[in-house]
Amino acid sequence: MNLDEYAALDATALAAVIASGEVTAEEVAALAVEAIGKVNPELNAVADGPFERPLDYSRDGRFAGVPFAIKDLVLHAAGVPTRMGTRMLGQGIVPPADTHLMERFRAAGLATLAVTTTPELGFNGNSEALVYGSTRNPWNTGHSAGGSSGGSAALVAAGALPIAHANDGGGSIRVPAACNGLVGLKPSRGRVPTGPDYADPLYGMGVELAVSRTIRDTAALLDEVAMSYPGDPYVLAPPARPWLDEVGADPGRLRIGLHTESWAGSYVDPEVARAVEAVAEVLEAAGHHVERATPVFDWEAFLHTNHVLWSGFLAGSVAGIEELTGVAASPENLERTTWACVEYGRSISAMELTAALGAMNAVSREAGRFFSGYDLLLTPTITTPAPPLGRLDANADLTAAEWTKQLFDVCSFTPLFNLIGAPAISLPLGESSRGLPIGVQLGGPVCSESLLLRVAAFLEEAMPWAARRPAVHAATGTGTS
Repeated sequence: MNLDEYAALDATALAAVIASGEVTAEEVAALAVEAIGKVNPELNAVADGPFERPLDYSRDGRFAGVPFAIKDLVLHAAGVPTRMGTRMLGQGIVPPADTHLMERFRAAGLATLAVTTTPELGFNGNSEALVYGSTRNPWNTGHSAGGSSGGSAALVAAGALPIAHANDGGGSIRVPAACNGLVGLKPSRGRVPTGPDYADPLYGMGVELAVSRTIRDTAALLDEVAMSYPGDPYVLAPPARPWLDEVGADPGRLRIGLHTESWAGSYVDPEVARAVEAVAEVLEAAGHHVERATPVFDWEAFLHTNHVLWSGFLAGSVAGIEELTGVAASPENLERTTWACVEYGRSISAMELTAALGAMNAVSREAGRFFSGYDLLLTPTITTPAPPLGRLDANADLTAAEWTKQLFDVCSFTPLFNLIGAPAISLPLGESSRGLPIGVQLGGPVCSESLLLRVAAFLEEAMPWAARRPAVHAATGTGTS
């Protein structure tokens, strides 16, 4: 196997090649290290690694020997330093044990070779933390790779890895998937383990999974990692059959809401809106009923609720780092907007937090009413193709409220599904006139992953996205259409 062949395979195909004996896991790991070394100087997507050899993994797992990376946030691996994108942690703290999801990744056979970049403590729609520098988009290195899973997405899009860990508190799987032309599924709250460090990170808005190039990889990985552990606050019933079996299954005839206007009232690029409408036409032609419809909620109240919850969680996270390291948080070791949000978070009263959680419930009830009449909601993933580097500058001189508004103006379509705990998936179904990917989002009610995967697999076949590759790519030569 050469580098071109390696970079062309998704995780499922690569696992099959390794299992057949045609190539060894060690040879594949060497190719992955070569691929990362080839693209990372241009992308700056690696926070640590690539390692000389992968972290231990099960040789009996579904993905045995498939190269993988973990994001430098929430999840951690025993003995691997984690910095969470912040200078407060210096060269990183070394956890003594795996998180539960890391245990599942190892059991699945994933061969972890690197740690990928993230914005400081994950609160950004790009990945340009001061501690690492800017992570760049492989389609155009003057543009953002998205966030907060931008490092993972950049490496997968560039062919260096077939799949990589990501997590999502307001869009952080789906936003970089959209920016980099990937598949990004945010599962239902409680579907994938977040313990033992967290019960329900970000007041239940934070979830874990990955970014990939194919629906079958996303479905198969979900089959491997979706489970509960003793003490988890949520225990979801398993699906009626494996999620991988949904790939290619008939979704039936669906009622789908279409919404292309930003709930924030912010600008939506016409090319993005047209890409979503093109998907609606394909779905209509397949026999589904598509009409313009949206959950109705007060955006300003929604924004304030997220501002309270995000700032409160950031303040608590920073307090935990202070206790762990003995280093006091300050404007000298936190980016300006992080510090502003931490200061605001420290000021939040129990009554304000209770009110925010009440508002969270109210939006969830409205979304529940909406999904009693519609199977899915079709929207853009973000309001524009990947923005230029620096557009979302976490070190800008902004108040906490100004920073939150700026983020949610750009990422206005994704956070609803975090707040209500429901699944949503971003699919690379459009392309801008400048050659940047456009992500289209499908969301459903809680526990509708099976339906989302059926529809996503249909769209993958009806609107193929695998033919193009970006300008920065591990395979020989530059990207071509």
